[in-house]
Amino acid sequence: MKIRKGQIEDLAALVNFNQAMAMETENLTLDQQTLTRGVNGLLAHPERGFYLVAEVEGEIVGSLMVTFEWSDWRACQYYWIQSVYIRPQNRRQGIYAKLYQAVKDIAAKNQDAASYRLYVEQENEPAQKTYNALGMKQSHYLMFEEKA
Repeated sequence: MKIRKGQIEDLAALVNFNQAMAMETENLTLDQQTLTRGVNGLLAHPERGFYLVAEVEGEIVGSLMVTFEWSDWRACQYYWIQSVYIRPQNRRQGIYAKLYQAVKDIAAKNQDAASYRLYVEQENEPAQKTYNALGMKQSHYLMFEEKA
């Protein structure tokens, strides 16, 4: 397995993975044009974050996105892990663990991480178990949102 940063050539796979993840976790169909613009908007602007992809025999089997949030309290970044998707046939093979370790390795190299954060659907217990097993703990923060 090879873990690498996502590139523009991965656009179609990343869009497809995001579509599949939205349908699976929220029964939501994302607008293809908007999603493509969104994925491309991160790939074209590395200051916003990055994608990591996991490849097996040259085929992308999983991915995640990391975006940055500046912490004035800690004078460094929160690494927000988002858009996690592993193909169903490749789950339970340690792919997410390798992607997560790669995020931590990048942050260690950059020496700029306050913590690694993600949000997960309350009903997605398998994902929560995975995150717990890798050392992540449920935060004491609740998330509030108002759509623009």
